[in-house]
Amino acid sequence: MLHPSHLAAVILFALFASVVFGITMRETPRRMIRYGAYCFVLFVGSAVLLSWVMFFIAR
Repeated sequence: MLHPSHLAAVILFALFASVVFGITMRETPRRMIRYGAYCFVLFVGSAVLLSWVMFFIAR
């Protein structure tokens, strides 16, 4: 059975959500790709940042 790590799950979720956001929120293909990439970076970046914050709170 496939058991992805937490980071892999976050990246997979960010990829799928970013594709949907890019397609539904912008009109032209160029803008769709740019917005999707922007959303992907924000999803993954915020997950990494929040994980470090929780790590230091738990200590």
